[in-house]
Amino acid sequence: MTNRQIKVGIGFATGRKHFQKVLKSYLYNWKESGLVDNHTVSLNLFVAYDVSYNNTKKTDYTQVGADIAEFVDSTHFIGGKEVQQIKNWLVQNDVLDAQEASKLFRKGYASQRNVVLFSAMVNQMDYLLFLDDDEYPVAVTNTLGTAVWGGQQVLKTHLENIRHADITYGYHCGYISPIPCIEFTNRMREKDFRLFIEAISNDIINWKTIREVMKDGGVTYASTDVLTSRTAVEVPEIHSAKFISGSNLCINLTNYKMVYPFYNPPGARGEDTFLSTCLSEHTVLRVPCYTFHDGFSIYNHLLSGVLPTALRFVTPASVQIVKRFYKACVGWVRYKPLFLYITDPDTYPEKIEEMKEKLYRTVPLVCDYFKTKDFYTVLDELNKYDRNVKKHYQEFLAVQQIWTKIMTHFQQTSGKALKIPHRSAELKSTGPMHGV
Repeated sequence: MTNRQIKVGIGFATGRKHFQKVLKSYLYNWKESGLVDNHTVSLNLFVAYDVSYNNTKKTDYTQVGADIAEFVDSTHFIGGKEVQQIKNWLVQNDVLDAQEASKLFRKGYASQRNVVLFSAMVNQMDYLLFLDDDEYPVAVTNTLGTAVWGGQQVLKTHLENIRHADITYGYHCGYISPIPCIEFTNRMREKDFRLFIEAISNDIINWKTIREVMKDGGVTYASTDVLTSRTAVEVPEIHSAKFISGSNLCINLTNYKMVYPFYNPPGARGEDTFLSTCLSEHTVLRVPCYTFHDGFSIYNHLLSGVLPTALRFVTPASVQIVKRFYKACVGWVRYKPLFLYITDPDTYPEKIEEMKEKLYRTVPLVCDYFKTKDFYTVLDELNKYDRNVKKHYQEFLAVQQIWTKIMTHFQQTSGKALKIPHRSAELKSTGPMHGV
């Protein structure tokens, strides 16, 4: 660290009511790691919230207690009105036209991330760490059949490495995979289920790894080698992508030219995967810190200090677990056509037909095993997103071109002209700049 104060943004794209509890856990984590009392580091919170996601209200996010606010230098809460203010400002100042502003900041998870990214740059952050509201700063290992827990200094680890990279991202443990444990029988053979998963997932999914996670009850445990390491490793390019995750992710904002926006097709996810395809010229480091992913929201008590000695198995006996797996399958097939089109356009027709053939063979088996016909919609979704893949590709390129216009404006003004007036009580900022 230098003597110059480093401005760090911590970004959340959230829609869950327990957000405040997650935030408090991270704030005390930063306090424990020495960052709160380090006067060379300025911590600034950026929260894009969606009240429609889980029937919440704005105060679930904006009503931060004094005991929390004192830990950070500024807080910035961005709801629907603030997003509209941003769009209006960009249009009124001839940075974008109305159609471009709406395309960049529309409904969806990628747009939530983009508005956090934009707001951090407006406020001249040096770095921006993205965290998810269902991930906690702890790691769990499986030691002699017992869950053993350890705290993780997530932000500190990223700050130790981000100066030497364009992007850093960490590891994840816990309930990462939405795939439940399957007992393979004649009704559902391993080779059939493997065919189904390989058809809908991306190229870095390894069946051997999935099989091991299933043996562990659907839980991904932290590696002791990673936990005891202090070395970051450079992420290789695989199939035209340097794969990253959307959370436990830090972006270096000091060079505007190296900052890219997020994108996902309408109704899909995969915004981190699509950003991964833009990083050929970037230095991307994987850093040794974990977050625990509470994919089913059943371990909120971790935030209160209750550490279980064993983690529950993920079995298809629960309707909730089957529903989550189904939604994940739909999400995968919605983004995979575009991913294939971006990374290997020459062989796209062959690969998409192969994908369809595998699904035609295996979807009936999956429906029969899980006792629901819902999985037949996976085929419908694949056909729909295949038909629209060229349109989505043009949108993907357009979002990057629109973002370039904003970055050009940043370069010309050093960000100083981007002071959007504060006109809504939804947004509360303790810093010198109000608005975003």
